Amino acid sequence: MTCTPTGAMPFAAGLLLAVANATAAPQPAPEPASMADPENEPARVAVDGDTARLEVAFDLGADDQLAVRYRVNNTGSAAIAVFDRGDRQAVMAKHLKTGDVPAPQFEQGGADLELRHAARALPSPSPTVPPTPLAARVAPGAIVEGAFPFDLTLAPGTRRVRWCLGVGPFDEAAFSEPQQFDEKEVWRASFAVVEGQQMLCTPWYTVATRTFEGG
Repeated sequence: MTCTPTGAMPFAAGLLLAVANATAAPQPAPEPASMADPENEPARVAVDGDTARLEVAFDLGADDQLAVRYRVNNTGSAAIAVFDRGDRQAVMAKHLKTGDVPAPQFEQGGADLELRHAARALPSPSPTVPPTPLAARVAPGAIVEGAFPFDLTLAPGTRRVRWCLGVGPFDEAAFSEPQQFDEKEVWRASFAVVEGQQMLCTPWYTVATRTFEGG
């Protein structure tokens, strides 16, 4: 698939992801009522993957605080896992509440910054409490929503930002110990899911213009 943004909405080279990275084609995003902000309209874009549609809104404040809101629609015929709920290690350390969306992983290369929520590979050597991935299970036709902030002052010199989200098939053999949150389910995943996830990435968002490239 190609990654060509569309619509009126506004990583770095050599960045290596430890996951199977698939490029998806952004499409015009509808106006979800839950994302509407008539006084300060954010930049919007949608990305279609193999089994999911990701709708994203970026809203950059004057204080360099980037607010990201999104929803994932399962467009396939089987349940999918959305790897936006962090890991078990963070929950056990009480840095994260089960079901919440954590701060994103991020890497900067020059003026480009990539934010990422995805299942991470098991570190080597393995820690005593490994960062076991947590995922939201989304049934066919269902939607899961989320939001998170990011302080761009943590990455000085950033001119462009994009966000990538890992999604993958929900293979019951690879998941266990479900917990409920907001009428949804969060499952503990095995590290085997890392290689099977697809990365849905927004186009680059230009900080100066507060728009997505191609928008």
